[in-house]
Amino acid sequence: MNIQHSRSFLFVPGDRPQRYAKAVASGADAVIIDLEDAVAPAAKESARAACRDFLAGGGRACIRINSLETQWGQSDLALCMLEGVAGIVLPKAETAQQLARLRDHTRPGVALLPLIETAAGLAAAGTICAAPGVQRLMFGSVDFCLDLGLDEDRDVLAPYRAMLVLAARSAGLPGPVDGVTLTIDDQAALRLATGQARQAGFSGKLCIHPAQVAGVNAGFLPSAAQLDWANAVLARAACSEGAFAFEGKMVDAPVLARARQLLEQHNCWP
Repeated sequence: MNIQHSRSFLFVPGDRPQRYAKAVASGADAVIIDLEDAVAPAAKESARAACRDFLAGGGRACIRINSLETQWGQSDLALCMLEGVAGIVLPKAETAQQLARLRDHTRPGVALLPLIETAAGLAAAGTICAAPGVQRLMFGSVDFCLDLGLDEDRDVLAPYRAMLVLAARSAGLPGPVDGVTLTIDDQAALRLATGQARQAGFSGKLCIHPAQVAGVNAGFLPSAAQLDWANAVLARAACSEGAFAFEGKMVDAPVLARARQLLEQHNCWP
């Protein structure tokens, strides 16, 4: 599980261990066992026990713990040191101090994945991204809209998404992971949302159902047309000196770098 290159992150409710295997088999690049929003207070302990059993049996996953400001978050910290934990999703991330505290309870190399869900979190995104151990930034768009009193519309959220992309890239991180698409059976809506996220600089997306995984994975790969263009322009560059015209457009160093980037993205995945 390569967190930095993962495109699809699939949530599975922590108190539904019968769904764990299906999530792992879904084709998702990363599975997140959700101990927070998907689990009612009365089921927190049983969810934690199911997660512990899965990891003890050789399973591997990320886990979304509860907020460290809650009693459940304190108990969840005991899971963070277990073998098989690939990453820790921290909800309502708002300070670098929260990440430092979490890092004290994780094994070396485990990815810290702050979830930006509030105005305070977005305002501190730069320092959060720079915190040791952080490998990806995630956008909790539903809770973010609730915090700011916004309608969940991509146009409305566009400036906030841009701020997350800038924060992540300024810290040398991959593009952030976009929030969920709540419509499960609408593949057209999923394709549109994934394509817009990729165009905006995101490099992955949170999923709430296995049916969304294939569309998200495909949406973050270069298209066949992009790959054809990249191969053709690099072939032309191999027999050219300096800048040159290709298909009516000027090609120089940044354009060649973009072509190489597309091929690298394609080669990350089978």
